[in-house]
Amino acid sequence: MTAMDITIHSSFLPHNDPEASLAFYRDTLGFEVRNDVGYGGMRWITVGPAGQPATSIVLEPPMADPGVTDDERRTVAEMMAKGTFARVLLATTDLDGAFARLQAAGAEVVQEPIDQPYGVRDCAFRDPAGNLIRLQELR
Repeated sequence: MTAMDITIHSSFLPHNDPEASLAFYRDTLGFEVRNDVGYGGMRWITVGPAGQPATSIVLEPPMADPGVTDDERRTVAEMMAKGTFARVLLATTDLDGAFARLQAAGAEVVQEPIDQPYGVRDCAFRDPAGNLIRLQELR
């Protein structure tokens, strides 16, 4: 059996304030804005790291699907408020430098850089919607 040629193209993270999320991913993380689409008072913003045009994160309204029930909407809103609804793992060759920039920009720090017992060095912070972002150092 041969391997399939599959890549990760886009992942989705919810936002509850498109302007704050846009500023965070564009201005703080330095991601490129690839698309910014509005529909029915909602906004989907596609961002990604410079030099990696095939990999993106779509910042989306968390409950845009019309099939989401009111109970589900409340649950999602509660989980987003606690920062337990969504997460993403990013990587960098300069963890300390990236952490210093994020901290200076006012990002909510969850964990300062640390060597983990499972063999990686990483830190964690939250984006404006409460999504957990772990930043791992490439070795």
